[in-house]
Amino acid sequence: VTDEMRLVIAFFACMMVVNIDDEVYDELVTILIYPHKMVMQDVHVNNGIYTQERFVLQGQSSGGVIVIAWDDAKKEAYHLRNHNVIIHELAHVLDFEQGMANGVPSLERSKYDAWSRVIYKRFNELHEKVEHNKNLKEYSLIGEYASTNEAEFFAVVSELFFQNPKSLKQHFPDLYNEFSTYYCLDPVSYM
Repeated sequence: VTDEMRLVIAFFACMMVVNIDDEVYDELVTILIYPHKMVMQDVHVNNGIYTQERFVLQGQSSGGVIVIAWDDAKKEAYHLRNHNVIIHELAHVLDFEQGMANGVPSLERSKYDAWSRVIYKRFNELHEKVEHNKNLKEYSLIGEYASTNEAEFFAVVSELFFQNPKSLKQHFPDLYNEFSTYYCLDPVSYM
């Protein structure tokens, strides 16, 4: 692990929570950095039929551990794109802080209603388009992967909030406002 790796990851971790007053990253114990994407194998059971799958991971977050593929993370850190594996995986950690990854991070009690209304509305619209092979239109900014579940939606939109805030605000002002309220930041104002 180099100083560059430490500094880049620390920068994004701090940037995301700089204005959040609550304790954060309490559950984060370990960050594993691999030089390249990882090939993982998993076994799935469906109606008693076992299938083995291989898939490529750019990053993963689970049980207090983040895994990051450095080659992709470095490219994304130095060149603003819609994707940033470091932000994505750290967003999962923030999502897990209230007990489960469900797209609802720890919020003030008074903010849950507005958050849930906006996030679930947008998630359901995207999920419906992907499920029925409809044209994504403006949702192509967010992408199909975000329709996997609410936790992935939160992580993907967090990436957009920090990496491409102007587009997020232009196409989804309601999402931008909720994320701005949660992160206590307005990245459009300083981009």
